[in-house]
Amino acid sequence: MTKDLSLGFDFSPDFQPLAARMRPVCFDDYLGQEHLLGNDKPLRKALEAGRAHSMILWGPPGTGKTTLAELIAHYVDAHVERISAVTSGVKDIRNAITQAQHVAQAQSKQTLLFVDEVHRFNKSQQDAFLPYIEDGTVMFVGATTENPSFELNNALLSRARVYQVKPIDSTALAELLQKALADNERGLGHRGITAQSSTLDAIAGLASGDARKALNLLELACDQLQDGDELGIEHLSQVSGVNVGAFDKGGDAYYDLLSAFHKSIRGSNPDAALYWYARMIVAGGDPLMAARRLLAIASEDVGNADPQGMVVALNAWDCFHRVGRAEGERAIAQAAVYLACAPKSNAVYLGFKRALALAEKTQSLEVPHHIRNAPTQLMKDLGYGAQYRYAHDEDNAYAAGEAYLPEEIVKESLYQPTDRGLEKRISEKLKRLQALDAASSQKRY
Repeated sequence: MTKDLSLGFDFSPDFQPLAARMRPVCFDDYLGQEHLLGNDKPLRKALEAGRAHSMILWGPPGTGKTTLAELIAHYVDAHVERISAVTSGVKDIRNAITQAQHVAQAQSKQTLLFVDEVHRFNKSQQDAFLPYIEDGTVMFVGATTENPSFELNNALLSRARVYQVKPIDSTALAELLQKALADNERGLGHRGITAQSSTLDAIAGLASGDARKALNLLELACDQLQDGDELGIEHLSQVSGVNVGAFDKGGDAYYDLLSAFHKSIRGSNPDAALYWYARMIVAGGDPLMAARRLLAIASEDVGNADPQGMVVALNAWDCFHRVGRAEGERAIAQAAVYLACAPKSNAVYLGFKRALALAEKTQSLEVPHHIRNAPTQLMKDLGYGAQYRYAHDEDNAYAAGEAYLPEEIVKESLYQPTDRGLEKRISEKLKRLQALDAASSQKRY
């Protein structure tokens, strides 16, 4: 029997899954989260010095929240009580607190109370922790996959610092998988199984930032093999249920599917958009790849013809994180259909490119004096802000004839709206304003 850091329980390594055996036992083994646990980060320094505080760990499944709680308990030498909001109630909370009080009296030892899925507790259950966090009975560590701002009480948030635990990047996951294959003591090293980097990259891509999922896939795939065999893509396909060979996250297939998805939406074909999106999902791709591309499409190809497209795309991404993968995939599909059916305009995209090119050539042009900032009397004396016309005080809230560009480029036209969707109305308004400018100019001359 060996003692690991699994919150105080003893397990035989022979019966532990690979993901449990490969849990880090120190910060140097911990995967990812450099923004929290890099060598120079305050949290790591505090924990290595034996100091800790109550916290909320917020991040997707498989990113190391439970493991981090175990490491914290190890580094600060704390007794551990663990409860899950999925299966526990107020009685379990009270029992954990009672045990923490007993340990403090009998052993003069602090207790780390780890609460998994803490967002599932209701307000009164969350409130039950507050007095014991305040008086130091427990160091509270809550883990959640949901945004704490929406799911946790302000009273609890004010007593625990929130740390965001990020998805683990594919490169780090591939390194973990290689380590698991080579580790004789905790991993699969004793079996002599090898794998090419492309196979490990494919597993990492399927795992979508989830270390536990990556290790589980590796273990399942290796269960098919004899000692000394090479793990190939074909073995991975059998245990993952997808044709891994058709979707290499770093290869042409990845970009081809994304390209087909993007161009189908640009071409206003919702059927093709859904098909290529489904192809990405079936091949094991991360749905958030499509969500990211939808945001680009909303700006580049739909633009001001339907500004609501950006809102729909953002909401789909948010929905994915709030409700999970199954329902979240559907929300992304909804956004893809909306954008495919929306009126199209790349006028903002082209206008911004023109603006960047013009700015590059005319960087030396000064800001006209009448639209400069004038916070001091000296600047006012120099003419900054002089004769500026406040648009809200003018007819139609428009200062006709007012110039907002340097004189040398005042006639440049960068944004040229189309006659599609909302941009048709924008175009009509700009033409009316240009007519007012022309009339104002005639009055002056």
